[in-house]
Amino acid sequence: MGWFSRANKTEENNEPSRQNRQKCWEARDAYFGCLDRANVVKAGEEGNACTKEKKRYEDDCAKSWIEYFNQRRIIADAQKERLAQAKMQNDNSKR
Repeated sequence: MGWFSRANKTEENNEPSRQNRQKCWEARDAYFGCLDRANVVKAGEEGNACTKEKKRYEDDCAKSWIEYFNQRRIIADAQKERLAQAKMQNDNSKR
């Protein structure tokens, strides 16, 4: 066995393919849609509201992707609030 050979053939099946990425994105969208309906921003704080969607999300996505998507969700929500505040300040300054 060489330095760069694969010790386990199943590792090759875990590499992201177009089909695997699509499954992950679909699972993410379903889970985040459920979180939106439950008015939850931070994934994991929904209690029992989205258990089926969360399980699929965790099964279909790599852990590193889940961490990234969850962080982006929080950042996007904070950005939405900041943009709304900036718009309100802009509108008030025009008066």
